Amino acid sequence: MEKHKIIMTGGGSAGHVTPNLALIPKLLALGYEVQYIGTKNGIEKDIIKGQNIKYHVISSGKLRRYFDIKNFSDPFRVLAGVIQAIGIMKKERPNIVFSKGGFVTVPVVIAAHFCKVPVIAHESDITPGLANRLATPYCTKVCVTFPESIKNIKGNKGVLTGTPIRKELLEGSKIKGFTLCKFSDVNKPVLFIIGGSLGSKIINDTIRKCINNILPKYNVIHICGKGNLDKSLEGKRGYRQFEYVSEGLPDLMNAADLVISRAGANVIFELLALKKPNILIPLSRKSSRGDQILNAESFRKHGYSIVIEEETLNDKLLMDKLEELYRDKLKYIKAMNESPVKNGVNNIISIIEKYSKRA
Repeated sequence: MEKHKIIMTGGGSAGHVTPNLALIPKLLALGYEVQYIGTKNGIEKDIIKGQNIKYHVISSGKLRRYFDIKNFSDPFRVLAGVIQAIGIMKKERPNIVFSKGGFVTVPVVIAAHFCKVPVIAHESDITPGLANRLATPYCTKVCVTFPESIKNIKGNKGVLTGTPIRKELLEGSKIKGFTLCKFSDVNKPVLFIIGGSLGSKIINDTIRKCINNILPKYNVIHICGKGNLDKSLEGKRGYRQFEYVSEGLPDLMNAADLVISRAGANVIFELLALKKPNILIPLSRKSSRGDQILNAESFRKHGYSIVIEEETLNDKLLMDKLEELYRDKLKYIKAMNESPVKNGVNNIISIIEKYSKRA
């Protein structure tokens, strides 16, 4: 019997790729052949590289909400991507396509629709991103993470599944995390700071401004983004900085007692799954479409997080909120333990199975 084939797509940021990694082991166990469509130089290529699955490259233009001279040429790149993706669909004949969002997915989803291949998309945030909004008319179903999201998906296509969490993330080792960081004082609580896959200058700058007040109380793991290391802090006792961590991330996150993070949906649901008390600093509306603000507000409302608006962030406020989080950490852990939101892997797999076109 011919093996069922799924083509996955998603890119532009790690948040549009890593949820796919959570689904791949289950899909392989169910007998699917998994392939991936991405761009030549996108972050998705590096992340998928180690998965031993076939990777197809297509052209794609970035979808911008601001003026850029490339806005005139990128529609032609998207069109070229559609033609390339149609060629891949006709050659590979997948049973289904799974799209995680990001600009690379638009030509893939349109091509799949043209070739009559069912498409399941996943939207992490409360309101759909531009790529998913453009792709929704061509999708069979759109899986969503927040209950509030259903009303934002047009065409009665939304289905609440939660977000997929990688099995490895839940199996990280606190001891390995300490070893990786070479912390000598194992009795100090660990503060984990992550500003998204690309890092956050404002979070990095604020942390570094008050690092001498933080280190007497905490060991600090700081994921600061590519090119954002501070050489003056290298070798500082109890402080370990990384540009980006892939393989060791589950160990570092499991070592954490408290977390300071952006409010991208993937990372906050990972924090929820791991029951990590956290401070969320969402991207401001000036530099985003406001999705992180809505994500953070939902988590604050449910008692999972303290939220600091980027516009109000300063070192004194951060220290005050960090002290509050540590003092009330059990309250946040209790709220997260009582959360009805579970790992979305099985829910999404069941949707894929339901709509997969049987040869």
